[in-house]
Amino acid sequence: MTGKDVLRKIRKQLEPHVGERIRLKANRGRRRTYEKEGVLESIYPSIFVVRVDESNYFQRLSFTYADVLTETVELTFGEGKGCRSASL
Repeated sequence: MTGKDVLRKIRKQLEPHVGERIRLKANRGRRRTYEKEGVLESIYPSIFVVRVDESNYFQRLSFTYADVLTETVELTFGEGKGCRSASL
């Protein structure tokens, strides 16, 4: 499988989850990791967008499919603590 096929497969696996609650754990380097919960808002050819609702505001975080492939971003779908891990 070529690299583009793998990224396309990850995108296809994310498509049915648009609009669902998602928990993500992102490694931003130099010991900076954070965990956020939000909604998988949209999917584009090169990136996907997660909308995170904080107490007084919301923010949109975008990630590439390569982030999922390299395990820089770990995704979990569902509500609350009973989230199931995405097998991507």
